Amino acid sequence: MSEITSKSNYKRLPGWLKAPLPKNKKFFKLKSLVQKYNLNTVCESASCPNIGECWDAGTLTFMILGNSCSRACKFCDVATGNLLPVNPDEPALIAETLSKLNLRYAVITSVDRDDLPDGGSGHWAKTIKMVRSLCPDMKIETLIPDFQGDIDLINKICDAGPDVLAHNLETVESLQYHIRPQCRYTWSLNTLKTASLKKDLIVKSSLMLGLGERENEVINSMKDLVDSGCQILSLGQYLRPSPRHAEVIEFIHPDQFLRYKQIGESLGLVHVEAGPLVRSSYMADQQARSAGMI
Repeated sequence: MSEITSKSNYKRLPGWLKAPLPKNKKFFKLKSLVQKYNLNTVCESASCPNIGECWDAGTLTFMILGNSCSRACKFCDVATGNLLPVNPDEPALIAETLSKLNLRYAVITSVDRDDLPDGGSGHWAKTIKMVRSLCPDMKIETLIPDFQGDIDLINKICDAGPDVLAHNLETVESLQYHIRPQCRYTWSLNTLKTASLKKDLIVKSSLMLGLGERENEVINSMKDLVDSGCQILSLGQYLRPSPRHAEVIEFIHPDQFLRYKQIGESLGLVHVEAGPLVRSSYMADQQARSAGMI
């Protein structure tokens, strides 16, 4: 299929890639709270196409450790470089904001901070504990970096008590170096494996499609995820944020997403959320519920 090569071509997206615009009061309430406390959300920083649908439903994904990443993955719209000191008040602000939203489920993610001695794992643990303290009945999903495969740092977050530990594999092994030059396929798998060893911790990952991967490579990645203890997988269409980012090689048809869902679940994944607009945090509470885990 045609590659996206310029902004003018963005309008020629298939009809199944249209996302609804925000339309109700919940969206504007969330936006107001995020602005009031000067917090970051991956919904905005990563230009997620589902921001209207998710915020209308009262769900969002907070992004901690700043709004600029130490890595420069070729698919991601989050800023890179210009790394500022971590805000020590951020864990309390995140917890306070969530306590005002009356949610049953929250997702927290972060940028990579390889510049910090502990990669930000201490800040992560503090945030989880603060949220748990102010929102004891809320389920917490954490979408974490790989911490360059450091098991002690990964365990620090797992031991803080999230309900779901997510880390995204992002793409198949053959495309890792091109798409995620500062990451390693094995680091990601080891992150998931470390989390899978924790009792009662749900393990989750995500893959983007349309970057030039072959079907057998997607299947092999799903097998690797199962072997690493992953239980929930989300599959979505990669969309190019700007001409500076990796090109879209193919628009994957919804029928193929359904095929991947069936294959993944036959391989042992408890639940596969698959569709063109699916993202790792898309309706995360419903993903966990569909898997019978909350």
